[in-house]
This record gives sequence, C-alpha cells and structure tokens, in this order.
Amino acid sequence: MIFVLHGLRMDVDKCKCDILYGQLIVLGFNGRIPFETGDQRLASKFLLKQREFGNAETPVKQQCYESAKNSCDFQSTSVYSVAYVIGEKRTCVVKYKTLADVDMFQIGRSSHVNDYVMMDIVPNAKTASDCILTRSTISRFACRIYVDRCPPYTARIYASGFDKSKNIALGSKAIKCIQDDGMMDGLTTNGVLILHPNNNSDTSTGPGIWREVSVAGNMYSLRKARSDRNAGKRIAGESNVLVDGTLIDLCGTTLLWKSKEGMERMPTMCDIDDARHKLNATRPQCPIGLMTLQFPSNPYRSSHHDHSKTPYVYLKCGHVHGYHTWNNAQKVEEEQRICPVCRQVGPYTKLQLGYEAALWVDCKPDYFAFVPCGHVCSQATARFWSQVPLPHGCHAFRAACPFCGTPLQNSNGYVKLIFS
Repeated sequence: MIFVLHGLRMDVDKCKCDILYGQLIVLGFNGRIPFETGDQRLASKFLLKQREFGNAETPVKQQCYESAKNSCDFQSTSVYSVAYVIGEKRTCVVKYKTLADVDMFQIGRSSHVNDYVMMDIVPNAKTASDCILTRSTISRFACRIYVDRCPPYTARIYASGFDKSKNIALGSKAIKCIQDDGMMDGLTTNGVLILHPNNNSDTSTGPGIWREVSVAGNMYSLRKARSDRNAGKRIAGESNVLVDGTLIDLCGTTLLWKSKEGMERMPTMCDIDDARHKLNATRPQCPIGLMTLQFPSNPYRSSHHDHSKTPYVYLKCGHVHGYHTWNNAQKVEEEQRICPVCRQVGPYTKLQLGYEAALWVDCKPDYFAFVPCGHVCSQATARFWSQVPLPHGCHAFRAACPFCGTPLQNSNGYVKLIFS
C-alpha cells in the first residue's frame, strides 16, 4: 500500500520493518511542494531509512599528480575519489573506500545521482516555474549525510557530493586545507552551513551559531562572505554530527533535521488538526460581517472552502475579521487599512495554518501569526523562528517564516491573534 501525505511518499508495508534514521524538512513549503511531480526525490520532506547495504565512503590514501587526468583512481568510474587542484601542475587525489556499516545519502540540485533533489526556496511559490531559478546558487552535488547502521544511528554531514563518475573535484579557486594527519580537505564554493540548537537537543532553547562544514566533515567559522576565497577559523571543539533541530543551509534552500527520537516528540498532523478543530469550535466571528469564521481542513483545496468564512487579520493589532470591503476607501497605502476595532493602521492579510508539523515547537492553544505572511502557529513556535537568523544572500542573515520563507517584519516578526 502506498499513499502520499503533503508531498511525502510512504510505503506503509515497508515502513513497518524499515529502520528509520530521521527526517529532513525543507523550510518554506508548508508540508508540500506547490506542484505535482513524478520524481519522488523531489518533495518538501524526506525520510532517511536504512539501506539494504552500507554505501558510505571514507578516505584511505592520498597521492599527488601533475593533473587529475594522471590519476587512475580519479579516472576510474568504480573508485570514489576527491581531487584538490593545488596549482597549475599539482593536484592531490584522495582515494576513498566503502564503509559497510555506514549509509550515505546525497543531496543537491542535480537530478542525477542525488538521493534527494533540492529546489530554491521562493516565498509563497505556487507553481513549478516559481521554484526553478535560471541561476540557482544550490550546488549540483551539495552535501552528503552519513548515518551509522547500528544504534544510536549517529548522523554526520559533509560538504559536497560525488558526481556520476564517483568524483568530487575542487578546482584551483576552491578553498583547500590540510588536516592534522596531512590529508587534504576543502570548502565548496558557496559553502554548506549548519546551525545546531543551543543545547544540541531542544529547539525550544533557540539557535546556536552558524558554522561551515568541510568536505572531510571539519567545522569552520563563517567566511566574511559566502563565496569568499579565505576560510574561516577551524573550530576544533565542534562536531558535524547532526542533532535533533540542526539546520542545514545549502545557499538557496534550508533543511531542518529531525532525529527519530525528535520525530516521536514533535507535534503531529493530528495535533495540528485537533488545534484547528478547537479553534473553529469557539466559533470566532467577524466584528463587521458577523459571519462565523473557519480555518479549512485542507488549505490546498481552497475551492471547496467558503471564502466568506476565511479569517483575515490586521497585522498591526492582531484583530481577526472575515474578508470585507469596509473602510476600503480609507486605505492609507495599497495594502494598509484602518482596523475597525482599534483604529490602528496596518496590513490586512489572510490567515492560514502552518501545516508542517515538524516546524511547530508545541501545539498549545495560544495563536499567533507571522508578519507579514499570516501563517498561524503557537506562541512558542512564533518566538523560536523569529529568533533564528537564516542565511540570506552573500553575507546577510534574516528571520523568515518557516512555512513559506517570507522575511519577517514588525518588531517581533509575529503578532498575537485576537478573536471576537
């Protein structure tokens, strides 16, 4: 039996016996990609399950050549290797061997070789063309995740992935480093960044500090700019081990890692739907039209929902209304209106539930909305994501709604909802 839930394909019969490692959630898609696709590697979230056989690769030997073309290992399509171009006439090739007790999963923009295919996060994307950029900054083979096949199923992340020839090539412009054992290491062009939660286990405590991970899995402080030619400082005391709540940024898309234990603790779709039922059961009313408002059970089938009951909010004050044209002639700006309850001037937008359960911190009955997109979640969820500085551009960071990717505004980035 196979079913699809918000962009995640699951085989029920296989899941009963498969060993689950964890899950990767793509920020900005609110539980589903905004279009249908036949490629199951393209989704809003991905389950990492144990493979039939271990396939991870680890470095074992390094040799230097005048060119990578002189290396039998690099030229062979049966041997995994990484080439580091040092100069015009010197290239170090590191040969890898398979680890039978570790699984490897590759992530990147390319639809070849990668286990999971990434798209750029485009706020409020509704079609395939919205998410496919002509000049994406996501690497074709962005990163690898290794997971031990034995408990406690430790997961680690490494920059870059192997292409269809089983090679990784770091050209003359890429940053190279020498490890303590003399083996080469390097950083990719736009880098792979990770952000662990403060206590490495609980997202409710807020974020830690962004770091960059290398091809060999070493940790570095951030460069001055994303593609700067100088590496940051090596951080010897920090690890590339993924913990529940770790964020992974691939320069164009950001992923959230949920461990198996974290998945068991996090809110579920049933919890969110139960919160929706309880909210609708209070029968909130529009102060102007006096109609009862309702959050729909399926936000992606809006044609079946009575739009007159759709909740809207004045984001300056948080007063919830139905859609109305009252005071329409008194707009201060195109999207600004005067709230009829408290007379504050601010944006007026539709409310919609955040339907990706992994992004909720809890499901307590206190409802807040992100500004300016209007995605509804709990107070703890709104507070947490408003404090997370997500990478933006070459060297900037900004908080964004995790459900749609819209940059947050207002002093807090969210507002408390006031229902009549």
